Amino acid sequence: MIKNIKKTFNITASLVIGSLILWSCESDADQLGSQFFQNGAEGTETPYDVIAYNVFNGDSVRTDNSRLQTATLGAFNEPQFGLQKSAYVSQVRLPSYEPNFGTNAVLDSAVLVIKPTYPTDSVTTTTVEDYIYPDGNVAAKKVVTTYPITKYGKTKLNGGKTVFNIKVNEVTEFLGSNSDKIFSNKVVTTGALLGTKVFNGNISSIKVTKDSDNSELYLREANIRIPLDSAFFQNKIISKSSSPELADAASFIRYFKGLKISVDENDGYIFSFDPNTVEINLYYKNDGIKDADGIVTREEASYTLDLGSSNTHFNEVKFDRAGTASETALATIDQVNGDDKIFAQGIGGPGIGLRIPAATVAAIKELYKNEKIGIISAKIRLYTDKTNWDNNYTKPNYFVVRQRDLTPAAGEPEYLDDFLEDMSALAYNANYSLVKTYDLDKNPAYYDIGITQTFKNIIEKEADNHDLILNVGSYTTDTSGNLLGLTYPNLGAQNFNTRAYTPNRAVFVGSDPANDKRVKLLISYGKK
Repeated sequence: MIKNIKKTFNITASLVIGSLILWSCESDADQLGSQFFQNGAEGTETPYDVIAYNVFNGDSVRTDNSRLQTATLGAFNEPQFGLQKSAYVSQVRLPSYEPNFGTNAVLDSAVLVIKPTYPTDSVTTTTVEDYIYPDGNVAAKKVVTTYPITKYGKTKLNGGKTVFNIKVNEVTEFLGSNSDKIFSNKVVTTGALLGTKVFNGNISSIKVTKDSDNSELYLREANIRIPLDSAFFQNKIISKSSSPELADAASFIRYFKGLKISVDENDGYIFSFDPNTVEINLYYKNDGIKDADGIVTREEASYTLDLGSSNTHFNEVKFDRAGTASETALATIDQVNGDDKIFAQGIGGPGIGLRIPAATVAAIKELYKNEKIGIISAKIRLYTDKTNWDNNYTKPNYFVVRQRDLTPAAGEPEYLDDFLEDMSALAYNANYSLVKTYDLDKNPAYYDIGITQTFKNIIEKEADNHDLILNVGSYTTDTSGNLLGLTYPNLGAQNFNTRAYTPNRAVFVGSDPANDKRVKLLISYGKK
């Protein structure tokens, strides 16, 4: 044990010598770190029980433009959490206003394009060597590359591959400004069904090259293509060329209010896609220039409607927990004694509350005061429930962690929006992680939440002993790896995370006194 504690101390000290994390230079007690394990010093690691309780997040999380780096679509239903179903809603904008589609413009087809996330290392390729490209009857080679999209949930259902019926409806209410706050429990009204697609979970890219010189004749990226109602877009867009409705953005988003993309099914999986690359391609013909004989050749053209970042867009998420263990747990939350089982779920589902009992804090303060202990490390260990979460669904790999003040002063927020001090100080140290995961591919898995400096402040500096609130998701970074919460502190550190589009979930052991895997606070400390 002493060897392990010494190893822990050496690692921790190497990260924080000269910083605020382990020892300041204010008092003799704070200098004990440099004296541990010398001249017969001893180290101790002690577990303490923690009050762990479920946190009901109102089945709601912000899913508007500012939160959705990734959007979700689909439905997933399992016994512990019930149904979670995600739809996508977006305004539509023209690439330019007062468009002119030419004389006698007639729409041939309209196609909605969605680009889901997929693993590039899982691929099936089909090659047609003697393909004839129809535009000019050119001898060519056609290569179709097929990828299974990334899925969370059930890839197989009812004895076969999971199939979704994706549908696209017109939105009939104004969706507002793209700076508005929108939560996932918002429900929009819809009208006409504009398109459907039977989707088997695979997407394909197509490349056609000319036999004679291998030049590219056609290229289509891997995506989901949903055919839409041509008559609707002929009347709504093409026939309105140069009309007041298409004159400016403000008029257009009130004239054509938007689209909702959803699935019919109530079970399967949830998948992700880039909301800023969704588009509608309109393919049409118009009258070209007359030749010398007065014959008009119909010319092909295309026009792209934008559903990207300039538009108000959000995920609409529904839950149905009827008859599930999570329904019972969320109806009987015990913040005083803790809950035996904890249910944590992304995209607005429940979270985890952790409280270090006041009696534990008082006891460790006595050790600090009377026995001159120095805290080397503090972490909370959390196990998945071996019995109630025994499956192959990908477990959460991180948590968004913030502090909760259960007795805030008048006008003060209940939830603190800053990072834990541990994370703020060591976020860019390669050896540091606020949440460390173990055995995610096994049953049970477990997590360590590092709170060394936070707990030291409680013991040594009389800082408030706030609850910790964990939600499934991770903090986001920019392209250089910098935490956005530190880059834009005035916007709130906790606002920059993936909660809105992380579908993972798990059942955890809470404060069950009969379970040796119950949540624990693990304190490593030393003394002379």
